[in-house]
Amino acid sequence: MEADQQTIIQELEVKPSIDSEKEVEERKNFLKSYLKHTGMDGYVLGISGGQDSTLAGKIAQMAVTELNKEETKSYTFAALRLPYGIQFDEEDAAAAMEYIDPESTITVNIKKAVDASEEAFREAVGKEMSDFTKGNTKARERMKVQYDIAAAFNCLVIGTDHAAEALTGFYTKHGDGACDVAPLYGLDKRQGKELLRILEAPAATFEKVPTADLESDKPGLPDEEALGFSYDQIDDFLEGRDIDEDVKNQIIRRYKQTEHKRQLPVTVHDNWWK
Repeated sequence: MEADQQTIIQELEVKPSIDSEKEVEERKNFLKSYLKHTGMDGYVLGISGGQDSTLAGKIAQMAVTELNKEETKSYTFAALRLPYGIQFDEEDAAAAMEYIDPESTITVNIKKAVDASEEAFREAVGKEMSDFTKGNTKARERMKVQYDIAAAFNCLVIGTDHAAEALTGFYTKHGDGACDVAPLYGLDKRQGKELLRILEAPAATFEKVPTADLESDKPGLPDEEALGFSYDQIDDFLEGRDIDEDVKNQIIRRYKQTEHKRQLPVTVHDNWWK
């Protein structure tokens, strides 16, 4: 596939600048309209305490609050805590939950399920599951739980995918990359921070070092360390600014390598992979 900076910006629908208040309203109204259209009863979302889930969770709760004032039907938003054992930044997660103030909260510790999968793998394959693979197993278990709970309460699953994440493919396929609705789509990391600022979120939710926190051997591994370039560089790229040529080429290469994550399963009729 061919790709350059402008093509990628257009495909990910990123704006060079935004009106933060307008973006909040549009994304909130989108969640309201889509929920009414589907006939479902609400949304569920896993809250980690980081920027993306805090922002998506806050907008989701705002949408449900307004719907419950406007409609005769009762809607809900369930914020889920899905730790593996004890989360290293549990205080941040607790602060995010308090800020979002969701209709309901549910905690499911995924440790037993993930460890059972790891043990079953060991018995079947005869070798240890790598820590990287186990990290993806954690992400997929979290999404499985979200869909289980969504099914129990007739809800839709919200995802936290945004442009910086989509660009790099920095998510687990069929894990945090799976969802029914993605209200942050088209925003870069910098723009997401601006939305949280005007929504008066705790500073820690958008000033803390972003981490997927999936690998047990590297708890809290910064996203930027794993990626090899910074979110500021990614955001500058997505906003059409000039950046270091080597970093620009790295970003484009990463985009090409992860195209399969942004597509449905490839079929004999597809050409995007050629």
